[in-house]
Amino acid sequence: MKDTQSRETETERHSYFIRSVSVSDGGQYRCRAGRGNPVYYTHYSDGLWVNVIGESSPVSLIINPSRSQHFTADSLSLSCEDQRDSTGWTVRGYTHSEASLDCSSVLGSTCNISSLSPSHTGVYWCQSESGRRSNSVNITVHSGDVILDSPVHPVTEGRSLTLRCLYRKTTAGMGFYKDDSVLQSKTTLDMTISSVSTSDEGFYHCKNPERGDSPKSWISVRGKK
Repeated sequence: MKDTQSRETETERHSYFIRSVSVSDGGQYRCRAGRGNPVYYTHYSDGLWVNVIGESSPVSLIINPSRSQHFTADSLSLSCEDQRDSTGWTVRGYTHSEASLDCSSVLGSTCNISSLSPSHTGVYWCQSESGRRSNSVNITVHSGDVILDSPVHPVTEGRSLTLRCLYRKTTAGMGFYKDDSVLQSKTTLDMTISSVSTSDEGFYHCKNPERGDSPKSWISVRGKK
């Protein structure tokens, strides 16, 4: 199922295939199983946000602070920026299965959120008056004590990547994980990959036995141009 139940697609297999992906296929996906006559369904799985990177857009969505995860009550700025002109572009968001954007203030092509809440978790992008869209960005708002400072945009192959654990209050050492496997168990606050490759793509999070886990963030790697 994508976004809402009204867009649910049934299949007799355990997979769903999109033959030719477009930017409009981006969104939140969930699944459930059913059997019997009449059909009895399981509960839906957790949602997974899927980003589709289209042709290069003249406008980019800029996030400040520039990271995927944020604490509740933090402030956040989302801006549509272009070296030439971003007039006519606005920030759009899709949160909790509905298209919405809760800005505390709007100035031109910038949306300012003064106090984040978990309901702001979702996918955001810039959209022109004609419907053209920039690449989208996933934002996670966490009410716990630990978040992962990870990039909002794909990392270019060959570049270095530093991941950091951020704390709401006090600091403590953390372990770093990729796809639930330990990458670094030292009690440090950051981890660096000196030269990123496509094999580094995956879900990352950090963990402390006393203060808990950060949410997981997907890190994408794009090839060199």
